[in-house]
Amino acid sequence: MRLDGVLFFPVTPFGADGAVAEPVLAEHVGRGVAAGAGGVFTACGTGEFNALDLEDYTRVVKASVEATAGRVPVFSGAGGVTARAFARVAADGGVDGLLLFPPYLVASPAEGLVRYVREVAAETDLPVIVYQRGNARFTPDAVAELAGIPNVIGFKDGLGDIDLLQRIILTVRQATDREFTFFNGLPTAELTVPAYRGLGVTLYSSAVFAFAPEIALAFYKAVTSGDDRLTTALLTRFYLPLVRLRDSRQGYAVSLVKAGVRLGGLDVGGVRPPLLDPRPEHVAELSRIIAEGRRVAGA
Repeated sequence: MRLDGVLFFPVTPFGADGAVAEPVLAEHVGRGVAAGAGGVFTACGTGEFNALDLEDYTRVVKASVEATAGRVPVFSGAGGVTARAFARVAADGGVDGLLLFPPYLVASPAEGLVRYVREVAAETDLPVIVYQRGNARFTPDAVAELAGIPNVIGFKDGLGDIDLLQRIILTVRQATDREFTFFNGLPTAELTVPAYRGLGVTLYSSAVFAFAPEIALAFYKAVTSGDDRLTTALLTRFYLPLVRLRDSRQGYAVSLVKAGVRLGGLDVGGVRPPLLDPRPEHVAELSRIIAEGRRVAGA
């Protein structure tokens, strides 16, 4: 399975009763696909995977698959102690693949992480993308071993250790000639896209696409066409201020995205604990940042 373009990570809407709001999610996903997403990654980090129980997850997967209607691939998150159960639900729900998050809390050697991936991958025939972040730090040899698992198709980096990632890529390319995809999975990934492209890593996750697809697409077109002027302008006048705001409070990598979707007129509700919704002054600042990004993008 080949992924391309801007990858869309939708938020998970919650209604006034706190439950998953499937009609709102369907609209959110449908809008993103219509706007030009290259793939939908539902119930992942931006979608508050950490706060979804199995029933929530089942509803999110079903609504996302139905709204996408086969137009682009749909991946869903799985991870932790529930990973195998979630993998089964995802397969039954019709997704095209899994994004495998780290095991819960514990630190472990690379060999243990490989065992974790093997056990989840054995639970399903779905393609699996392994997410390196937090307590899941892989060695180059460990990733080369993962590349030998038939349904493990890619590796998403959320650490930002360029030296480590370069060694991983070279080791995997030496170990196998099969197609194996690498992703930039850092928060607000666009800020580091030029650096990752230097390693040959062109795919990245775009949280911005969830609330400002026109800006995310303008950036993608600029960076892939070699329009350095527009790329630099968007990085300087939109992404850099957004990252500064994101870093002003823990959890804003998710809750700011959800606030941005609400600013766009879709009532997706607030975030679940332990996250907090942004302060009013930060929502106002986010609105100004988005407006500037749209001006720069010509949207």
